[in-house]
Amino acid sequence: MFSKVAARLHADKNLLYQLRDRLQSQGVRLTDLISGNVQDQGILFPQAALEEALVGAARGSVIYRPDSFGQLAAREAISAYYRDQGHHIAPGSLVLTPGTSTAYWYAFKLLANDTEEILCPSPSYPLFDYIAALSGVRLIPYRLDEDRGWSIDLEYLESMVSTKTRAIVIISPHNPTGRVSSSQEISSLGEVAARHDLALVSDEVFSEFLMQDGALPRAAESGAPLVLTLNGFSKMFALPGIKLGWMAVSGRPERVAQALRALELISDTFLPVNEIVQAAVPEIFLKGRAFLAGYAEEIRRRWCIAADYLRRCPRCSFVPPEGGFYVTLRLEGLDEEGAAAGLLRDEHLLAHPGYFYDMKPHHLVFSFVQHPDVLNDALPRLAERLATLVQ
Repeated sequence: MFSKVAARLHADKNLLYQLRDRLQSQGVRLTDLISGNVQDQGILFPQAALEEALVGAARGSVIYRPDSFGQLAAREAISAYYRDQGHHIAPGSLVLTPGTSTAYWYAFKLLANDTEEILCPSPSYPLFDYIAALSGVRLIPYRLDEDRGWSIDLEYLESMVSTKTRAIVIISPHNPTGRVSSSQEISSLGEVAARHDLALVSDEVFSEFLMQDGALPRAAESGAPLVLTLNGFSKMFALPGIKLGWMAVSGRPERVAQALRALELISDTFLPVNEIVQAAVPEIFLKGRAFLAGYAEEIRRRWCIAADYLRRCPRCSFVPPEGGFYVTLRLEGLDEEGAAAGLLRDEHLLAHPGYFYDMKPHHLVFSFVQHPDVLNDALPRLAERLATLVQ
């Protein structure tokens, strides 16, 4: 009755989440250290400003006049956002999507046929496996080197290019390692893409959350034949429920034109982005500037709190994240699955073992965007528990 894809997508819960469910069924209150939803941690877009933007948008969207690429006023606002950061992305080179997950699906269907390959960083976020399965493409991992600050192993990456390779995914800031690719690294990646005539799919959803001052090096400047840059409101403005993302298309003019022709048809087939949300985009950018500055500073502050505790943890080490919401701990002499289960069972703290992200043993991953009160309570207990575990 069901397709092969449906069979592949079905999976039993892993042991850690079976333990979580069992504890919750017993009424145990758990602290979720893995969620990156900042709304649960007290960071909210100003409600009055959001309501004003949405009410005005609703009044302006009474008559349905869809645009395959997304409403022009919304795309002009996104173009202005890039222009303010020194990057030229014309409104006509933007496609609105209902979030970056859908944008990935667009990109994979645009670039690769069934069974063809897209290179993706490892460690990686598990969501990509499901999107690839739904798209019919194969993800081929390329290494990020922890001993070199999670930098891209470019020599290994190029060795993984085959006659079936169609694109390379770059995530910067990277989830979950927090790596921000340098300008030199991105330039070298562009050279690899140009040599093999590959597209780059650049995920920049954490672009506003850098731990140091300075501009984010962008794949759009890499010189690759075609670059699809993905971003959206979920992380940028702490608005995951708005479901607004976009794809910016850049590169060689003939490749850009061909990509946009195909994307226009893909998007027009579904017209998936809520019209009221699209109409609110200019006002959200306008009203969100001050909020975003304070929000980014608060994420830095919370990382400083977390880092202070982690530096005193005798059983782990870490590469300080350069951006994003997550940190990856390397465990010293501990089994990651046992450590994660012990933290959940005994301290009621949920963190992920590294194998969830295809990491080499042994690591733990958690988010540091939790409220400071949560960090001050949970992280000393995490460090103490790790210190008492045996291999």
